Amino acid sequence: MKFLVISDLHGNIPMLEKIDGEFKAADAVLFGGDFAEFNHPETGLPALEALCKKHDVIFSVIGNCDEKAFLREIEKKDISVEHALVYHDGICIAGSGGGSKFTGTTPNERTEDELLSDFDVVERAAQKDGASGTWKNLILISHNPPKDTKCDAVHPTLHAGSQKFREFIERIQPLAVITGHIHEGASIDTIGTTTVINPGALLDGNYAVMEVAKKDGAWSVVGAELRKANR
Repeated sequence: MKFLVISDLHGNIPMLEKIDGEFKAADAVLFGGDFAEFNHPETGLPALEALCKKHDVIFSVIGNCDEKAFLREIEKKDISVEHALVYHDGICIAGSGGGSKFTGTTPNERTEDELLSDFDVVERAAQKDGASGTWKNLILISHNPPKDTKCDAVHPTLHAGSQKFREFIERIQPLAVITGHIHEGASIDTIGTTTVINPGALLDGNYAVMEVAKKDGAWSVVGAELRKANR
């Protein structure tokens, strides 16, 4: 199964057209949030409308530049995975939107506990099913990245991700984590057996592709690559 992995569009609708071939080649799209341009939340809805025209299967959260009420808009489009657990062709997807409190200048900044609470649905499902705690078919989408990977590095000595989110990943070991927010942190990294991808800002033409496959009853990431469109 091939995923197109994108984040941080920030209202740059023409960039969606520049990767039209990637949309057509993908089985599904994973979007890490920030539809709207910084300080221009009104650009979020046109960006959402344009994205939804590109593919029929999209899983998304909202970002820190999107107003909190914008969650209702992606729910209307039936692409939201925030505080939800969605099943697709044997894969489970859950999401958390917004960014951690930092500058206070964007409309959707939350505490680490608030961000992590969106994944309570994962904990409840595990308890209900009597699962051991690890989720080998689970993909998490979180606009805010986990701490201390290449994906949250503002520069080599400053990591802006969430420690509590990292600890959650270490404990449940999902198949993959899709994140964004830190434009400088475009990278593919790992936490234990979990693949972590920050595709970079699609605003600047950055994106990624990820392929997963099931063999002998177990899911794995068989390929992941950062790519860049021409601006």
